[in-house]
Amino acid sequence: MPAHGFEAEVPLALTDEVRAKTDHLYDRVANLIPRLEWDLHAPTIARINDLKVEKNAVILAHNYMTPDIFYAVGDFRGDSLQLAKEAAATDAQVIVQAGVHFMAETSKILSPEKTVLIPSMEAGCSLASSITGADVRLLKQRYPGVPVVTYVNTTADVKAETDICCTSSNAVQVVEHICAEWGTDQVILIPDQYLARNVAAMTDKKVITWAGACEVHERFTAEDIREIRAGNPGVVVLAHPECPPEVLAEADFAGSTSAMSGYVKTEQPKNVVLITECSMSDNVALENPGVEFVRPCNLCPHMKRITLENILHALETMTHEVHVDPVIAEKARLAVQRMVDLPLSGPATNFRPHADRDVIAIEHR
Repeated sequence: MPAHGFEAEVPLALTDEVRAKTDHLYDRVANLIPRLEWDLHAPTIARINDLKVEKNAVILAHNYMTPDIFYAVGDFRGDSLQLAKEAAATDAQVIVQAGVHFMAETSKILSPEKTVLIPSMEAGCSLASSITGADVRLLKQRYPGVPVVTYVNTTADVKAETDICCTSSNAVQVVEHICAEWGTDQVILIPDQYLARNVAAMTDKKVITWAGACEVHERFTAEDIREIRAGNPGVVVLAHPECPPEVLAEADFAGSTSAMSGYVKTEQPKNVVLITECSMSDNVALENPGVEFVRPCNLCPHMKRITLENILHALETMTHEVHVDPVIAEKARLAVQRMVDLPLSGPATNFRPHADRDVIAIEHR
């Protein structure tokens, strides 16, 4: 029977050896995954972890991965900025990107000598597909002399046309840094229009952006937040800055996935809701058993293309290998490296508007 685009192998057996290799991993997820379900996953998990050793491989697991991937096979876990840094620093020869395709490209850009695998070529991104390198070139023609900051949720050809990359965790810092470096009060911040609006509310720089959006975060509304509060008195609302500004205005705290995770760990609210992708709540909940989570989240269909089964297939067959044109990779590497080299300072950004500011333009293709 076909499974995830490849022929299924003979099922692996749940042996005493498999239990010995995986029981300690089950302790990490026991509060969420029933033992019967875990026993179905355990042979695959054991085989993946054995292959990582055999092939000198690591798995980079994004916060939106399901807990079985995140905690049982992920070697490095976090948001896109953390994973970009780990991709550059690891001594492993093989990198398996448990995330979406642009993340795998970024890993390849920073580590061209390594083999980078993506378990599913269908693991794309609505935001990344909203803009091309040609679009960026037209923007630069339209706004000559204005620096371009590109969100890492983009393809390599888009990064290659930019001056510096950013993530949601450092976007405000990057915008202010590049404007100071260039001696300008204008910046092009692409492609997420909501991240751009929320950054614009945190700075006095004039922001030009693009009509792109994350299909997961764009679906949340201010009314959703009000309904959550009505049904859960006292709940603390944490939102991702890819959400529309009116959603952030209803939240108690807004920041990147790592910032939200850090908030829960530090503040230990009695009751919390994370306005982001579903699996993020599961992963943070497992690390904070004393916190009650409300879960009205949205699933990312692209992230959910990554499964234990196709991670195993990727390691067994060394597919699908990610390649980036060397000329594009060299240009993109400069923009990503400038971001990675930028020292972070101060606490995690809380995207709370300080003034009635907005982007000055939202460009369309």
